[in-house]
Amino acid sequence: MKNTSDVLAGFGTTIFEVMSKLAIEHQAINLGQGFPDEDGPADIRHLAAKSVEEGPNQYPPMMGVPELRQAVADHDRRFYGLNVDWQTDVLVTSGATESLAACMLGLINPGDEVVLFEPLYDCYLPMIKLAGGIPKFVRLDPPNWEIDEEKLRAAFSDKTKLILMNSPMNPTGKVFTREELELIAELSIKHDTYAICDEVYEHIVFGQKEHLSLMTLPGMRERTARIASAGKTFSLTGWKVGYLTAAADLTARIAKAHQFLTFTTAPNLQRAVAYGLAKDDAFYNDLKSSMEAKRDRFRNGLQRIGFTTADCDGTYFINADISSIGFDGTDEEFCRLITTEAGVAAVPCSAFYQSEGARTNFARFCFSKRDEVLDAAIEKLQDFFGKRG
Repeated sequence: MKNTSDVLAGFGTTIFEVMSKLAIEHQAINLGQGFPDEDGPADIRHLAAKSVEEGPNQYPPMMGVPELRQAVADHDRRFYGLNVDWQTDVLVTSGATESLAACMLGLINPGDEVVLFEPLYDCYLPMIKLAGGIPKFVRLDPPNWEIDEEKLRAAFSDKTKLILMNSPMNPTGKVFTREELELIAELSIKHDTYAICDEVYEHIVFGQKEHLSLMTLPGMRERTARIASAGKTFSLTGWKVGYLTAAADLTARIAKAHQFLTFTTAPNLQRAVAYGLAKDDAFYNDLKSSMEAKRDRFRNGLQRIGFTTADCDGTYFINADISSIGFDGTDEEFCRLITTEAGVAAVPCSAFYQSEGARTNFARFCFSKRDEVLDAAIEKLQDFFGKRG
């Protein structure tokens, strides 16, 4: 038989699947894969079910149902002050991942360079390479995940087609500051590049931190695609409903790729998400405060055991320094150990790096779980490391 894709041959099974399978085999509490263990609002789910019964259930428009595109435009105006034309500037996709794929395939030509930060979400690199792009990595290191300005400037060149960024950032929990975004904007304008912004955790930001969309900065409206997700905002990750906002001509270029990927998304889910996006401030404030409380609960538990943790200003994830409790192996060894022996699964942070020299002493835990699950995980870890001590 002939070889399959040379690009994909270099990638193994995603680390999430590997650790989740190991967690199932050992009946471990799975804090590796990033999803809540409770479904989102009942009224949104009921509307989706009602929409199936009432129909129509045929192909919706390729760009998305008008109700959802209008709701996305209203959402972006409400939270970011953006003036969005729902008919030309909004595209609905089957999850944020499909938005990302459409951006890469719709914008990149073979040989184009793409600037991206690592640690990075695992689908970014294969998508870039499938489109023929050449990655240029800018490393962020724990515990503070700060941008090295010199390294970022060096990553840009006349060959740069786009920068791909994620804020709030998985797996770090980093929320990019205004100063960092202004630097990214400056370099994007200087080198005439696009900016693809994965903002799926836009409403999960903690403390005094604030999520700022790069699209709102001067000179960035015409060159930025902003991607968000109903899965993260409404704790309905299995629905796979994403939406992209960009200037009309940029949206059209991305839509050319979208039409040959999934083409469209389940209409009942789109209508339910449109309803959800109009929820009042209390919903969004509760999402933020509830996730912040879970972060604090789990972080405090880790610290009682003896772990130090990296900064976490948003998302579902917190990274613990495994060397702080005297573990001298790699993060992968640590994650396999606690999954098989302590009954708690996590993901090695080094799996999110591609360049050499990545730190191997941090493990990523997902805290978007019920309080009793988080408490049980801490108890198992405390018992295990107490005995080892």
